[in-house]
Amino acid sequence: MPSVPDRGFATTRWSLVLTAGRSTTPAARTALAELCGLYWPPLYGYARRKGYSEEQAQDLTQAFFTRFLEKHFVGVADPHRGRFRSFLLASFKHFTANEYDREHAKKRGGGQQTLSLEFDEAEAHFGIEPRDTLTPEMLFEREWARGVLERVLAALAAECARTGKTDLFERVKDLLVGEKIPGGYAALARALGTTEGALKVTVHRLRRRFRTLLRAEISATVSNEAEIDDEIRYLMAVLTS
Repeated sequence: MPSVPDRGFATTRWSLVLTAGRSTTPAARTALAELCGLYWPPLYGYARRKGYSEEQAQDLTQAFFTRFLEKHFVGVADPHRGRFRSFLLASFKHFTANEYDREHAKKRGGGQQTLSLEFDEAEAHFGIEPRDTLTPEMLFEREWARGVLERVLAALAAECARTGKTDLFERVKDLLVGEKIPGGYAALARALGTTEGALKVTVHRLRRRFRTLLRAEISATVSNEAEIDDEIRYLMAVLTS
């Protein structure tokens, strides 16, 4: 398999962002904006589950990130408190409780669009989540985990496409995350025109690559290397709960 693609993991690690947060350098702002761009959907889902309308949640999410980046909120973060998403949710809760009314008093759409946010997709995901079992915080965690998994699978799909293995990836991707497929390996091997043993080797290699990409994705938002395995276990638990 090819090496991990250069998606900025080295420059967007949460620990480095926190360090850079003590300044306002272009590199620090770019790194932070990238992380915010990846992690806004869970906050949108949180706002919707808290009872905000679709329009209000859109305004709230966009206003929060505008303030978050413009006012350099990350500069007050404590690097020993851990995960980026935890800091982001705490900041969002503070914003909704204390600052949203003032921000919302501005003309809708009149402020700077700091991030380009695809709200239609986020709303679609919100619509299919269980309404009677997930608290706003639980939905935030579910959306975070789903987003991480989707980005990792998309990166792996792109790698497979470059080697002409798109069809193979689409057929086995559920196996990579522990799901079962109808008929198991034997039926899938027949459909692919290969042996069961050869298919298992292929899936093993893809799973190994999947884990490498997942670790790279997770490393962007934890404060040290030791937290990665715990975060991955937590992610999987969230997805299967």
